[in-house]
Parts: sequence; structure tokens; C-alpha cells
Amino acid sequence: MKKLLVPMGAVAFFILCAASSCTASKKALDVKDQEKTVFQEQEGDTVKIASDSTEYEIIIIEPGFNTWLASIAKPEGYYSQSYLENRNQTYVINWNQRVTQPLRYNPDLYEMRIDYNANIDYGYEVNYKLYNYFVYFQRKYNQRLGPWLPRI
Repeated sequence: MKKLLVPMGAVAFFILCAASSCTASKKALDVKDQEKTVFQEQEGDTVKIASDSTEYEIIIIEPGFNTWLASIAKPEGYYSQSYLENRNQTYVINWNQRVTQPLRYNPDLYEMRIDYNANIDYGYEVNYKLYNYFVYFQRKYNQRLGPWLPRI
């Protein structure tokens, strides 16, 4: 199984072979009270996705993410795999650009580069969890990794 440890923020980690891009316009996110409550959770949350059909896995450790994923995010099957792959490519490219600019972007949020190859089929589940982590991350830390607002 191929693995690459990629910290997300101060407490999140991705193990994934992942790559992507885009610039973002600035608009305020509308974060509801229920979502703010989830963001404030202090207990460790771990989501691990590993598939026998692919040689990739993703592990996300972030307080509140598992609860957010189960209660607020759109359910699996809501998005097509191609939609998730396209969004992930954009998010990863922007993420990687921020990693290389620690004086401009918070290095505690953007610690390590993510290798994501658009020519590799990571499968639906990996793309779904990665996409939703990016949405969660953007909403929790008020960041923009793409030209669209990360909506739920």
C-alpha cells in the first residue's frame, strides 16, 4: 500500500497519494450554529479509509471531522466520482501552493505537500473523504482553496 503522511492543520493527517489547483475569490462563508458546535469539539476524531481494490488509503485525524462528516456533509453517492476528482485536483493544487508560501499562509494549517495524481483512480471513497475534508477545513478555518464557496 502506498502511503504519504500529510498533516492537515495542527492535528489532521492525510495518508494518500494525491495533486491539484485554482485561485479563489473572496466571499464570506455562511457557517451555521450546529456546524460551529462541531468545529469546537476537542476530542480526537479519526477517519480511516482503506480499500482492498485500491492501493491507497487516507487517514484524517481532526477534532470534529467525523461528527461533521456523519451529520452535516452530503451523503456518499450525492456527488459523482468525476465531480469529486475535479474538485480535489483544484483543492490540492491550491493547498500545495500555500505550503510553499509559509510567510503568506499559516504554516500550521499548510504543513506538507499532498501528492495527488489526476491519472490515478483512487476510488470513490478516498475522493469523497478527501473532498469533504477540504470542505470541512475551509469552513472551519475560513479558508478558500477554490473559486467556489465550500457549501454543504
